[in-house]
Amino acid sequence: MARMDYYLISAAAGDRTPVGILVEEFVLYEDYTAAGIDSVEWSPRTGGWSGSPGRSRALRSNPALRALATAVSRETAARELARLGGGALPEEFELHTMFEHRQALPTAGPLNLGTARSARRYRILFAGELGSEGLAKASTALRLEPTDDPRVVGTAQASAGGHGFTWELRRIGAGIAWCVDVTVRLGTGPAIALGALLHHHRQAIREQGLIPVTIERFA
Repeated sequence: MARMDYYLISAAAGDRTPVGILVEEFVLYEDYTAAGIDSVEWSPRTGGWSGSPGRSRALRSNPALRALATAVSRETAARELARLGGGALPEEFELHTMFEHRQALPTAGPLNLGTARSARRYRILFAGELGSEGLAKASTALRLEPTDDPRVVGTAQASAGGHGFTWELRRIGAGIAWCVDVTVRLGTGPAIALGALLHHHRQAIREQGLIPVTIERFA
């Protein structure tokens, strides 16, 4: 399974013909919150790979530039890179060596919200807008059930690795951002299931065209 996120970069919004490849990786702390984003970009203008923290930041702050990026699988990125004349897509351990100037993300200790000591609350924040089709696909991928709360698209729950999970998809503002809020009630087993669930949910929403911004912890 690919650990990194791959994007095709187009010259104009709505043009699905890529002119570059962007690769990102979220750098995580031990509790699975985001410490920063590493990134590298291939451009036909240079014919090579270079660090791209500026592009990475712009995707999260500039809707016009965000419209140029399409989330794809590693396999699709490899195929398009070869078609553009960039040769074989480097393995992920090779891409690691190309990362420069990490985009650091703001961090703070989790807030005390009165949650039980064995529970944690996370927020995966996304930039962009979900259309009706993307919203339907996101709801299916997250197995959401509708709620009576107009601020919440839906909620779901599951257990894995001895831990209990609940999550919900929320819209933040009008066309500003979306988030997946996850509450985990930790059992006695290793927390690897938490990391896997946060990764799955981040990818499920990213595949619908939103750009993941950070992973925060509130408790």
